[in-house]
Amino acid sequence: MEYVTRIVIIGGGPGGYEAALVAAQLGAEVTVVDCDGLGGASVLTDCVPSKTLIATAEVMTTFDSSYEELGIIVADDTPPEEMAARIIGVDLGKVNRRVKRLALAQSHDITAAVTRAGARVMRGRGRLEGMQALDGSRKVVVRAADGSEETLTADAVLIATGGHPRELPDARPDGERILNWTQVYDLDELPEELIVVGSGVTGAEFAGAYQALGSKVTLVSSRDRVLPGEDPDAAAVLEDVFRRRGMNVMARSRAASAKRVGDRVEVTLADGRVITGSHCLMAVGAIPNTEGMGLEEAGVRLKDSGHIWTDKVSRTSAPGVYAAGDVTGVFALASVAAMQGRIAMYHFLGDAVAPLNLKTVSSNVFTDPEIATVGYTQADVDGGVIDARVVKLPLLRNPRAKMQGIRDGFVKIFCRPGTGIVVGGVVVAPRASELIHPISIAVDNNLTVEQIANAFTVYPSLSGSIAEVARQLHTRKATAEA
Repeated sequence: MEYVTRIVIIGGGPGGYEAALVAAQLGAEVTVVDCDGLGGASVLTDCVPSKTLIATAEVMTTFDSSYEELGIIVADDTPPEEMAARIIGVDLGKVNRRVKRLALAQSHDITAAVTRAGARVMRGRGRLEGMQALDGSRKVVVRAADGSEETLTADAVLIATGGHPRELPDARPDGERILNWTQVYDLDELPEELIVVGSGVTGAEFAGAYQALGSKVTLVSSRDRVLPGEDPDAAAVLEDVFRRRGMNVMARSRAASAKRVGDRVEVTLADGRVITGSHCLMAVGAIPNTEGMGLEEAGVRLKDSGHIWTDKVSRTSAPGVYAAGDVTGVFALASVAAMQGRIAMYHFLGDAVAPLNLKTVSSNVFTDPEIATVGYTQADVDGGVIDARVVKLPLLRNPRAKMQGIRDGFVKIFCRPGTGIVVGGVVVAPRASELIHPISIAVDNNLTVEQIANAFTVYPSLSGSIAEVARQLHTRKATAEA
């Protein structure tokens, strides 16, 4: 009888379900243990819902900011004395019902794909039981919602349990007026005055979206600027856009507490100032889901932050145990989680595998304009991590941008001074998530600015700015060599 390798995956997010598809394809017996529905937070409460909400906001922003310049006439019955009033609005209840419907449909599609591939899906919470057995196997105990338990035996276990919203001790969400990012989709009415605490990616995305939907937004940032982890030029553009559209951006303002006072929320800052609004969204980071899983008892080393330590092929410190996704703290992106999960299965099942290379990861902030990045960053160049030449070209010079009424944004590319090999890039533009792809291909394949410059682009197009930046870098390279 032929032996079949047994794989148990705890967590059904991108790291888990992508690993399941790979392992099943390679002939393993796969069980996915999940308590909320396949797709995880990425599909149910994070990426898919938030980007669906943002899609509605994006349509409203585009129309609001450009309809007059583009010559569009809106015929309605608004009296002349009220013509300056907002001409479009949003039914947030309807928007959120669509958000939930799409998220659930995506989860069902993923479940069907995983099941069709031959994997078993179990509803429950999994935990490791003890150390590795003498035969190299591991025990996973699955506790169902009714309290019943089942023990699984696995040759390898993948931990892909994700994370949950971090809470401040004096700002606990109540799901009605003080919210975390998983609770905003339960709102039936648009917040009149929304205070967003936290100016990282999540905070910036929601702040921009609700501002576009019609809320009066105050963004509380403990740092000098919004998006402190992103390219400084890109963050400066976005902050300028936020302020120009009427957002109150409060820099160097750390929130100490938030409390509900009737139908209002009071947020007290560390310096004693108090700001009020109708709602407050807490976006202050995430905590890895590692508690109560028997990890340390099973030999899995945790970082001080609670994240699981992994190497570049997703192995933990415990033999036969791998980890992927937000629970590792490597890079909180669905694409990275999926890659970590696939790498883990390829490695354990003996297939060809390349170690995770974070310098080829492309990421995007879904604000308006979007901010997309790949490879080495401005901080790496400024900090001496890599020697690179940089050219930044504003989109204002791009003919297609002029036609579309795009005023904000730029393309920036980093290349090595001697060879001209592209090592990174930043795009700030509408649909920057699509425009970053040619730069990602260049980074991943060690292409040079000359190769990018010599490739045809459509005229007129926003992607033409990518080729133009490459031409400027190539010209500077040739000048320097001469």
